[in-house]
Amino acid sequence: MSMNEQAINNIMEGVIKGVIEQLKTEAPRVSVSTGACEPIPVELSARHVHLSEQDALELFGKPLTPVRELSQPGQYLCEERVRLIGPKGVMDNVAVLGPARSASQVEISNTEARTLGIKAPVRQSGDVAGTPGIILASQTGIVGLEEGVIVAARHIHMSPEDSDKFGVKDNDRVSVRLESDRPVILEDVVCRVHPEFKLAMHIDPDEGNSAGWNKSVTGKIVR
Repeated sequence: MSMNEQAINNIMEGVIKGVIEQLKTEAPRVSVSTGACEPIPVELSARHVHLSEQDALELFGKPLTPVRELSQPGQYLCEERVRLIGPKGVMDNVAVLGPARSASQVEISNTEARTLGIKAPVRQSGDVAGTPGIILASQTGIVGLEEGVIVAARHIHMSPEDSDKFGVKDNDRVSVRLESDRPVILEDVVCRVHPEFKLAMHIDPDEGNSAGWNKSVTGKIVR
């Protein structure tokens, strides 16, 4: 064998060894359910407040008044509105959603959090332990929350049948491509599975603006 042939063989052996080592270290591919390619309705979740029964009484002197059903069964927009008062800013006419919860909670975007002067963490709805507080006000009352302000983690509501179709479980995190005029892929989308949920993905205004969201936009789970 000539010196040139030996050099070529040595190079080839090195390349093959490198490829083998790379294949050993690559993460295994996750199988994709055929249902994962089906479109998911994408809804914009604007800033809103969930109130406890006690806080609703403090603010309005009466229980919450349903006005319009929302896309998720049992959830509704209320007649009542509140003012958010933060260290640096105020937001008026903020929607209240029902039914009443065990603890009050404020869901805003990162942009709105900066306007109010609050460092709100990204959390799943209901996970408010250790989050910043805020002042809620109405024309007839005022309530100070010691905690409860979050930026809601983007998520997909789905039924157990939907979760089987998409091949995911409750609290799984997936990536979703938004099919819009400005397509984007959103990572760490939480799958929330419950028998009463209707299939829909929820994003906040910051995410919606970046993707050129409108009511016709859908998403597809990608792996």
